[in-house]
Amino acid sequence: MTRDTDYFKTFCKISKAFGTTATKNELLSLIVKSAVDSLAGKAACLFLADERQGIFVPTAQTGLSDNYLHASPLKARKIVAALEKEGYLAFLDATSDPRLENHAAKKAEGIASLLTVPITVNDRTIGVLSLYTGSRREFKPDEIEFLRALAEQGGIAIEHNRLLRRMQKNTMLFLELASNINSSLDIQKVLSNLTENICDTLGMKGALIRLLDEDTGSLKLMASHGLSKEFLEKGAITTTETAARALKGETMVISDATTDKRIRFKDAMKSEGIVSMIVTPILARDKVIGVMRLYSDVQREFPADMMVMVEALAHHGGLAIQNASMYLKLQEDKKSLEADIWSHRSWF
Repeated sequence: MTRDTDYFKTFCKISKAFGTTATKNELLSLIVKSAVDSLAGKAACLFLADERQGIFVPTAQTGLSDNYLHASPLKARKIVAALEKEGYLAFLDATSDPRLENHAAKKAEGIASLLTVPITVNDRTIGVLSLYTGSRREFKPDEIEFLRALAEQGGIAIEHNRLLRRMQKNTMLFLELASNINSSLDIQKVLSNLTENICDTLGMKGALIRLLDEDTGSLKLMASHGLSKEFLEKGAITTTETAARALKGETMVISDATTDKRIRFKDAMKSEGIVSMIVTPILARDKVIGVMRLYSDVQREFPADMMVMVEALAHHGGLAIQNASMYLKLQEDKKSLEADIWSHRSWF
């Protein structure tokens, strides 16, 4: 059997797994095992980036001891820069190469050579796939391309699973919000639940909702989650660019709040640990009545489908406010009608 046949059979097996009920962890385990079997390696490990800590965390592996995996984390930023420049990294002698750390641990583990390739999703490196050999070895171009293709399959599995989980979470989030709107007329409670649920579902550091006080022209805090009292006191004014544009009906994405010229309180953002943010209007009957802000403590991109969901949630928040206002108005009208009827009881 030729090596090309082995590669083909491997991809057929992985493609079949994608079409079954295999979980993300099962698929990633299949990928690292396929790397070892097809490339006659000693071990393989798939690492995913932890953006908050700036390291790569082992997610699926075969052939490596726990002692080795826990020796020292891979430095994400350093290795990503090198991988994005070269497309792969090959180390003939992993126990002495100055580009690598923990030479003694590699020697104790019986590792001789190492091949590492990036795992990318939407042109962004989210992890690495590493193949380890027990004897010194120069990796051939077809071996490098095969491992890169396996890493690409890993990226597809991760993205597919992420999208599926996000759809499930989004559905539950809308269901929860609809349930809250239907079960409670306490608008502050509904909006507080909304900010908390958004943070939990979208992995945000914090969220807040402010409604426009037309008499004073200020933004009154109605609900928040995950933010300090000192930070919340900064945002009542409407003259900041983000607030002004949101009140005109525009949604804004700030990639880095500590450097963006549109952000007035950069020091407060930095002290609060905020990096990226979304600012979106809250509407009721096509009228902007407030602003919802979402904050992330890591720099991140917000895909189009997520932005649509955030805007829809803000509209639902406006609907909740509208429903509560209409109910209160009906209650007042009812009381006025009852009082009027009672004052003219002699008519009956």
